[in-house]
Amino acid sequence: MFSPCIKERGKLKPTPKLIAHGGAPMLAPENTLMSFEKALEAGGDGLQTDVTISYDGVPFLMRDSTLKRTTNVAEVFPNRTHLHASMFSWAELQQLNAGDWFLARDPFGTASSLSEQDCSRVHNQSVPSLAQLLEIASRSGSLVLFDLHKPPHGHPYSHSYINVTLQVVRDHISSSQVFWLQPEDRKLIHLLDPELQQTSGDEVSVQELKDNKITRLNLHYSAISQQKIRYNKYQSENISTNLYVISQPWLFTLAWCAGAQSVTTNSVHILSKVNKPLFLMTPHEYSLMWILTDVLSAFLIVMVFIFHWWVLTHTHNFVLLSL
Repeated sequence: MFSPCIKERGKLKPTPKLIAHGGAPMLAPENTLMSFEKALEAGGDGLQTDVTISYDGVPFLMRDSTLKRTTNVAEVFPNRTHLHASMFSWAELQQLNAGDWFLARDPFGTASSLSEQDCSRVHNQSVPSLAQLLEIASRSGSLVLFDLHKPPHGHPYSHSYINVTLQVVRDHISSSQVFWLQPEDRKLIHLLDPELQQTSGDEVSVQELKDNKITRLNLHYSAISQQKIRYNKYQSENISTNLYVISQPWLFTLAWCAGAQSVTTNSVHILSKVNKPLFLMTPHEYSLMWILTDVLSAFLIVMVFIFHWWVLTHTHNFVLLSL
């Protein structure tokens, strides 16, 4: 059983936008150009990724702190597999294959559904730069949300990685398409580029959000149960909510009914086909359902007691007649 969406007819908000988590990781290796292209083809409205900066200052896409899981770094640089991903130069990163692991490990059990042509594309995927992703998003008019990871101490860009990344953003896409999640130096970033959609990963007071020019929240989907009532309050202040990571239609339904404007998902190709909540009821229908359930339950309980009384009575009479 799934929780119903309790709304009056006509009061349901528009379908939440779909932000592709690392692209379409069920259809292609995560955080590759192929994956993002697949996500847009499937109906994605935005692209989410993780950004790290290389040793020579090129922001690139990598979710993990090391390269071991999603590249063949063990083959190309066998003595450096333990190093932080940012300790590699861009030229070194371009020597790595970022797709073969997907077919070998099949993380979602979906690799067998790929066509021969798609499998060939998977084998040819490399580590993309942030600039390449932004160019795709710019051409398609898509939203972009990314987590920016600070390089370790001693990295040449450990103090300037934010400015370098911001410059790449401004060079390759309209800033209004970007959800800026990085909390460090937020006020300065807003002054430098007021078109960025300032986004907070923490649920704080409306006043604090307004003071920091934050227009969006990026929260874990568990916030549905905790903050459902407050979403309307945020909306009244023009503060939107994105929930992550939601990949099942029933959970997408709950986010939709709770008032989320967008969700980050691993399954754009599935959720894009959900054009209405799975279980929509008006408050009147919901109350009526429980009243009928209570009445039926009470009736069944009374019938059970009557049946037991009847059995006991007839058993007692039978015993008396036997004596």
